[in-house]
Amino acid sequence: MIEKDVLIIGSGIAGLSFALKIAKARPDLSICLITKSNKAETNTRYAQGGIAVVLDKLTDSYQQHIDDTMKSGGGLCNKKVVEMVVKKAPERLKELLEWGVEFDKNPNGDFSVALEGGHSYPRILHHKDFTGFEIEKKLLRYIRQYPNITIHPHYFAIDLITKLSDNSNIKTCYGAYVLNEKDNSVNMIKAKVTMLASGGSGQVYKTTTNPLIATGDGVAMAQRAGAKINDMQFIQFHPTAFYDKNINPSFLISEAVRGFGAYLVNNEGIRFIFEYDIRGELATRDIVSKAIYCELWKSGKENVYIDCRHLNIKDFIYHFPGIYNYCIKNGIDISKHLIPVVPAAHYQCGGIAVNEHSETSTSNLYACGECSFTGLHGVNRLASNSLLEAIVFSHEASLQLLKTIDSIKKQLPVSYISFYTKKADSKNITSYKNKINELMTFYAGIVKSESALKIALNKLFELEIKICEEFKDCFPQTDLMEIKNMLCVAQLIIHQSLNYMAISPINSIKNISKLKMAEPVKI
Repeated sequence: MIEKDVLIIGSGIAGLSFALKIAKARPDLSICLITKSNKAETNTRYAQGGIAVVLDKLTDSYQQHIDDTMKSGGGLCNKKVVEMVVKKAPERLKELLEWGVEFDKNPNGDFSVALEGGHSYPRILHHKDFTGFEIEKKLLRYIRQYPNITIHPHYFAIDLITKLSDNSNIKTCYGAYVLNEKDNSVNMIKAKVTMLASGGSGQVYKTTTNPLIATGDGVAMAQRAGAKINDMQFIQFHPTAFYDKNINPSFLISEAVRGFGAYLVNNEGIRFIFEYDIRGELATRDIVSKAIYCELWKSGKENVYIDCRHLNIKDFIYHFPGIYNYCIKNGIDISKHLIPVVPAAHYQCGGIAVNEHSETSTSNLYACGECSFTGLHGVNRLASNSLLEAIVFSHEASLQLLKTIDSIKKQLPVSYISFYTKKADSKNITSYKNKINELMTFYAGIVKSESALKIALNKLFELEIKICEEFKDCFPQTDLMEIKNMLCVAQLIIHQSLNYMAISPINSIKNISKLKMAEPVKI
C-alpha cells in the first residue's frame, strides 16, 4: 500500500498544473501522479490549435468571448462558469508563460493569434500546430523541481476506494486500487484527496482523434463511485480528421487551417458549407460535422476535402508544419492536392459533474479537464476553450484543496483481495472493443434518432452480459478494464441522449430533417 496526501490520476494539463500548484504552495504534502501509459501520452499532447484568451481589449472583449462560447454551446452553457473561465484566462496564461510555455509571436513581438470556427475575433494563442505538445513538455520539465511529486507511469487505476458516510448516502473517496502494468500487481494508493484528470472517451467510437488511452476510465470509475455524471450525450465530432480508415487514432487537421483560409469542398469541388450556415467554414464544429454528414449521405462518398491550393504555401508550412509534413508523408502536396477529411469523435463535453472548485458529488474526489462536466461547453465546445478550461479549473481546485486538506482525516480502507484465477484473452477483448466502436458509430454518432439509440442500448446490454460472463474470473489487466469502462461510457452516452431527446430535439441543423437515417450496420 502507498500512502500519499494527494493522488492525481492523469498527466495532461489538468493533472500536471494541479500537481504543480499544490507542490509549490505546500512542500510538506506528498503528491502521487499516476498515468496508464508513459507520462507524456495524453489528450493534451495532441491539442493542435491552442488556447483561447482575450488579449486585445480595444477590438475584442471578454463579453465577445463569453457570447461566442454561449452561442457555440447552444445556450446550454452555465453563464456564471463561462464568465469565470473567460475573465481568468489572462492570469492563467501568465502562469503558463512563467512555467516556460512558448507561444508564437509576430515580427513586432506581439502574440500571433489565430481565428477558429465560432470565434468572432482572432484570440487563439498557439505554438505552430502542436500547442498541446509544447505545454505538456514544459510542464513535465518544470515539475522536476518538486521532490514532493512522484510520477508513476504505466499505473492503471482500476477503481476508486470509497465508503458510505455513517450518517448519509454520500460516498467518500480514499484513493484508488491500481494495476502496476510492469509486474501485473494490484496495489492500493491511499490518499486524503483524489483528482481525476483522466481525459476523454473518444475510443468508444470507430473514428476518433483521441489517443488509444482515451477510453473513458475516469467517468466510468466516478460512476461506480456514485459521483454524478452529466450531459454525456454531447460528444463533439471534429469535422476534419484526415481520412484513412486503417489508422486509429485519426490525424487531426486543425480548425485553424480553415481559420487560415482553407476551403471545405465536396467531391465535386463545391464549397457546400454555406448551404448550412452563413459563416461557411468558420461555423461551429457541430454544424460543420453535421453538414459533412449530410453531404456524405447524399453523395454516397466516404469523405470530403480541405482545399489549401489557393493559400500561401510558405506561410502555411510556417504555421502548420506538423500538418504539412503529415500530408507529404501520405502522398499529398497541399499546393496541388486536396486533403481528404471526415468527422471524428473529438471531445467529451459532458462528464463528471463538478462545482466551480472542481469538487464532485463524492467527498474528497475532484475532477478536472475533459473527464469533467463544468458547464462551460453546453452542447458543443467552442474551439480552443478546452486547454483554458483545464488550467482555470485546476487552479480553482488547488485553492479549495489548500483550504480543506488539513481538516481531512486519514482512514484505512479495506485491503484489496483477489479472487481471480485466469488471464483474459486479448484477442477476444479486441473483438468486443470493435463491436462497441461499430455500435456507437452507426447507432449513436453525429446524427442520432430515438429508434437507433434504443437498438444500440439493447445490443450493448447483450454485450455486457457476454463480457461479464466470459471475463468474470480473469485477473485485472489494462485492456480488460478499458473495455468495461468503454461499455459503461457507451451506455451513459445513450441513456443521456435518450433523456435529452425526450425534452429537446438534437438534430436542429438545416437540411438534416430532410434526410433519412442511414441503415445501421448489423452487429
